[in-house]
Amino acid sequence: MELHKPRVAAVSYLNTVPLVWGMLHGPQRGLADLSFCLPSECADRLRAGTVDIGLIPVIEAARQNLPAVPGTGIACEGAVRSILLFTNTHWKDVRRVAVDNGSRTSVMLTRIILRERFGIEPELIVMRPQLAPMLAEADAALLIGDAALRVQPELHPYEYLDLGAAWTDLTGLPMVFARWAGPKLSPDSAALFDGSWQYGQQRLPEIIDHQSDRRGLPRNLIRDYLTNHIRFTIGPRELEGLETYLSLAATLEPALTI
Repeated sequence: MELHKPRVAAVSYLNTVPLVWGMLHGPQRGLADLSFCLPSECADRLRAGTVDIGLIPVIEAARQNLPAVPGTGIACEGAVRSILLFTNTHWKDVRRVAVDNGSRTSVMLTRIILRERFGIEPELIVMRPQLAPMLAEADAALLIGDAALRVQPELHPYEYLDLGAAWTDLTGLPMVFARWAGPKLSPDSAALFDGSWQYGQQRLPEIIDHQSDRRGLPRNLIRDYLTNHIRFTIGPRELEGLETYLSLAATLEPALTI
């Protein structure tokens, strides 16, 4: 009798590719029913029960009280490059922030940084991730994932924060953005995802070439991003950073499970 393959929802952003490379091209191929969507949609699919495991925003894992697969995920320590917050005014004067609601972790991180650093709690509005229209409607704009990678922030007239760097400046800790999680994890889950990442890690040059052609991003940008900005291993320091993030998030969202 054929065993049930886990239905796995992965994130469609560049930063996820090394994690799923083994499931796409390596020894883990065929071991999961793999699909791709935005991080927030991964969380919604888990909530709806249409997938078994998703690479979901850590804030959503807490909201849904879901156990996480140990070992791998999306994290950074210092600048992350793909989560950028721009403003067309002084930070303390920001009253409205346009956000791309693809990643709920980054939206909560925006709220935390603005409150802790500038003492403000602005209104959030959801818009398509296009910088100029966002800043025409709001005082600040959050770009995440590939949309942020397509922007050269230093060429814009706006002040901006890299939220990975802002988090580490605030706490001295890494920031964890997403983890594999699901309501009923099998004992084999860690081996599947760790094996897929190990396969991808060994083939980063191949991934860089492939993704540059596919996404139309410069190879040197992708190389720098995947090797110097993103961390794929969730160790003790990352877990400490995650605990700190969730504790601060709970002060803005009291019903949060931590």
